[in-house]
Amino acid sequence: MKKVILDLSMSLDGYIAGSDVTPRQPMGVGGERLHEWIFKGKTHIDGKILEEVVSSSGAVIVGGRTYAIAIDDAWGGASPFSMPAFVVTNQNPEKAISGFTYVPEGVTAALDKAKEVAGEKNIWLMGGASIAQSFIKAGLVDEIHIHIIPVLLCCGTLLFEQIGMKPIELERVKMEESSGATHIWFRVVR
Repeated sequence: MKKVILDLSMSLDGYIAGSDVTPRQPMGVGGERLHEWIFKGKTHIDGKILEEVVSSSGAVIVGGRTYAIAIDDAWGGASPFSMPAFVVTNQNPEKAISGFTYVPEGVTAALDKAKEVAGEKNIWLMGGASIAQSFIKAGLVDEIHIHIIPVLLCCGTLLFEQIGMKPIELERVKMEESSGATHIWFRVVR
């Protein structure tokens, strides 16, 4: 059964990016630290976890702001994903990039399109915060995979800032640790 899985790196104090996010600094001030477990500090455990996310996913959904900030510099003008990617955006970008489908109709439409191509694989929801919050508020997330990085960013973009006032119950289903991150998988209790 395919699931919608929110998968993000986060500082211990809840930030998924530092302050002053720009195309030249797509993770904001100090935010690159959140992805060291994926790149320069990657261990065998981290590599296995990252491979599991990629191999189990048949489509990825990103927000329009994440796309606009990352596409030219961080992603080098090309899709970094090995699967179809859907961008939830208010308007189509001036320059369309192969591998991306732009969805101005909102999160539900993006999810429907992603499900069409994902087959029996999962839908990987990778951010940013606004798109993650929209999916959580709409009750469209099945699992949350958080990679907690041992750093306090103290400011920036909070992941769980705009998700409503009603508690959302989670069940921890798995946890692994590496030198650079504590990886925790939660199931959203319905």
